[in-house]
Amino acid sequence: MVTIRPATHADIPDILEFWRRAAENTDRQDDASKVTALIDHDPDALLVAELDGVLAGTVIAGWDGWRAHLYRLAVAPEFRRRGVGSALIAAAEKRFENFGAFRADAMVLRDNDLAHHAWKAAGYHAQPHWGRWVKTLG
Repeated sequence: MVTIRPATHADIPDILEFWRRAAENTDRQDDASKVTALIDHDPDALLVAELDGVLAGTVIAGWDGWRAHLYRLAVAPEFRRRGVGSALIAAAEKRFENFGAFRADAMVLRDNDLAHHAWKAAGYHAQPHWGRWVKTLG
């Protein structure tokens, strides 16, 4: 059975290692101070999924007071196709509904076909008229 809960400070080392192993095509700029800042700012934003007591997945369900954003949906390869991603998305959507959000967006890499299937199955679709513009800071 999949259990979803907010991450704690004690989870940070395991989450960082998990992302190195399970999050594909990331920028690998994660460090403990950034995850600590996230948890301190919004203790319920970083959701972890456990299956049989093992860290099986994560998603960041960010709410800025205006928009609902989903980042870092990652499921361990050995736990994929077992409902972990779906459970994380559902928990994030419930969080957003509690805030009164009417729409959520997800950051999904264009070339991550495996993720596309998961997001489509959850009812999400790519918006062809939007593009993401970024600037590296620092």
